[in-house]
Amino acid sequence: MSDNWVVGNLQYALDTWNEKLNEIWTLVTQTPETFKGGSIWNVIVGINGAIQAIGLALIVLFFLFGIVKTCSSFAEVKKPEQVVKLFIRFILAKTAVTYGLELMLSLFKITQGIIQTIMESVGTGGLTQSVLPTEMITAIESCGFFESIPLWAVTLIRWFANNGFIICNDTLCLWKIL
Repeated sequence: MSDNWVVGNLQYALDTWNEKLNEIWTLVTQTPETFKGGSIWNVIVGINGAIQAIGLALIVLFFLFGIVKTCSSFAEVKKPEQVVKLFIRFILAKTAVTYGLELMLSLFKITQGIIQTIMESVGTGGLTQSVLPTEMITAIESCGFFESIPLWAVTLIRWFANNGFIICNDTLCLWKIL
C-alpha cells in the first residue's frame, strides 16, 4: 500500500465498495430462516400459525355462506357440477391458507436461484475483492503538482461526502456538519 493520500483515498473507496457489495450479496442469497439469526423468522412462523387458524375458520364460514347464496334450495346442490364447483373452490382456498408460507418460501428459493445464476454468469457470483491496480498506483504517484490537482479535487469531494459535510439549501447556513 502506498503512502500517497490520493491512493489511500481511492483504496478506502474500493474497500467501502467491497463491503457494501458483500452485504448486498449476503442479503440476496440469505434464506428467511437464517436472516438475523432466525429470530425474526420464528416470530413470522408464530404469527402465521395464528393467522392460519383464523383463515381456516373463515374459509368454512364463507364456504357455507357461498352455499347458501348460490343455492336457494337443496335441489340446486344436487346438481353434480354445482357441488364440484363449490368443493373445488373450498379445496383451493384451504390449500392457499394451509400452504401459503411454504409457497412463499418456494418463490424465495426460485428467485434466489435465478439471482445467483445471473450473478455467476455475469462473473460477480463469488465475493471477489476489487483492488486498485498497481499501474494506477504508479501513475498517481508519478503525477506532478499541476497534474494532481484534479485528483485532489475528486479526493476532497469524496472526503466531504464521506465525513458528513452537506450544503444547506436555506439562506442561514452554507455548510453544516452532521
